[in-house]
Amino acid sequence: MTQLATSAGDHRTLIMSLFGVFVLATLGITLWAGRSTRDAADFYAGGRGFTGFQNGLAISGDYMSAASFLGITGAIALSGYDGFLYSIGFLVAWLVALLLVAEPLRNSGRYTMADVLAFRMRQRPVRTAAGISTIVVSIFYLLAQMVGAGSLVALLLGAQSDAAKRWTIVAVGALMVLYVVIGGMKGTTWVQIIKAVLLIAGAGLMTVLVLAKFHFNLSELLGSAAKASGSGDKFLQPGLKYGTNGTTKLNFLSLGIALVLGTAALPHILVRFYTVPTARTARKSVLWSIGIIGVFYLMTLALGFGAAALVGRTALAADKSGNTAAPLLAEHLGGGAGTTGGAVLLAVISAVAFATILAVVAGLTLASSSSFAHDLYANVIRRGKATEKEEVASAKLAAVAIGAVAILLSIFADKLNAAALVALAFAVAASANLPTLLYSLFWKRFNTTGAVASTYAGLITSVGLVVFSPVVSGNAKALVPGASFDWFPLENPGLISIPVGFLAGVIGTYLAREKADPAKYAELEVRSLTGLGAH
Repeated sequence: MTQLATSAGDHRTLIMSLFGVFVLATLGITLWAGRSTRDAADFYAGGRGFTGFQNGLAISGDYMSAASFLGITGAIALSGYDGFLYSIGFLVAWLVALLLVAEPLRNSGRYTMADVLAFRMRQRPVRTAAGISTIVVSIFYLLAQMVGAGSLVALLLGAQSDAAKRWTIVAVGALMVLYVVIGGMKGTTWVQIIKAVLLIAGAGLMTVLVLAKFHFNLSELLGSAAKASGSGDKFLQPGLKYGTNGTTKLNFLSLGIALVLGTAALPHILVRFYTVPTARTARKSVLWSIGIIGVFYLMTLALGFGAAALVGRTALAADKSGNTAAPLLAEHLGGGAGTTGGAVLLAVISAVAFATILAVVAGLTLASSSSFAHDLYANVIRRGKATEKEEVASAKLAAVAIGAVAILLSIFADKLNAAALVALAFAVAASANLPTLLYSLFWKRFNTTGAVASTYAGLITSVGLVVFSPVVSGNAKALVPGASFDWFPLENPGLISIPVGFLAGVIGTYLAREKADPAKYAELEVRSLTGLGAH
């Protein structure tokens, strides 16, 4: 890590110039998009004018986050086969989103997930629960991106003090709020499209360079990675991280469930289905995103094992979270520390990673602020009487407040792996949002009490278990390293909290005195399948 900082320091002008070019370019796009944002449909859904390919790129841009590029590359470099399980989980999860959620959601909703949940329920309690859940999930996800930003930018600029990292996080937070407030969904979407293209290009270049080092022989790459890892053949087999005892095996199971089920319930992914004109286009955008994301996650295999083989265990271990594995690999591929080629590739890849962070945090902030404005402010506080202008204004204020909360929390999470933090967001989404969403779409008897019970039970259980897990206390990499109240042994709560969310929905539905309206369910079913009456 120190070596990378020294090399970056020698070429800091180049690095800062590339960062500056990207920031100015994306701000320009945001200002351009902001001028064409006239009403709520423009702000929340980008005017519903994006094609399937454009939206597929934007979804990929949302999904291929700092956790994907920095966190997963680091996880594979440090844990081998067990780290690659993140890539598999993230990719397989898209099948759930494609088969169960994409088309019905686009047909049934308008701006947010709660539009679908509240369609045949009592508006205020369901929208309140969905709004709170959306904001909590988004903040968990924001933590991962901000942590990646803090460690990456502070390292490259040679500012290793805690104060410097904090100021870096504040700067990233300010930029993400600007993107949302000025550009809305249109600006955010174009930033995500550009970022997706840059990330695929950057990762593709590094993948080719890594494979070239090993004569395009994957077996030679894996063998070299295993040898350099210090773990031998265990590096290429299951169990290096998750197979040491019963607890780690359960941790792996919990992680896998959270990754596979969480994608279909992530608020910033769900709102992307509203940016296209039809459900057919929404389905096409998911197919495009599966292809793009699939190619990217295959490349993380080469990047992770390439970092293990070329950078070496000692250099990787300097950053226990593994978040700097990709920049270290880029520097090595460019010619090594102190070389101009190394500095140039390091600067380019780091700028791409920074682009990744900015685009994803903007999408997350937009999803959570939109939910606050549309669900909590307009439909709960104002009881549907707010004007579009007031609603959009409240969304912009919410973006500032949510950005501030994310910045404050991120300052204390800098020691955690970005991919692990994202996995927590997936677990909360799968516990609180997915059961309610699926029951609303496919269970005729489901009612308001069941929806509220499912959302709150999943949310409280998942967040509560995280608070009492090793993520928050009990070890040097925890949020509160000096404390010890980690009585829940698993790092990911999905194994417990996801079944609780589904079960609470069933219990709440059967215990409630109210009965579901069969006519409303029939209307929702027709709309979700055919798009009749969709916005």
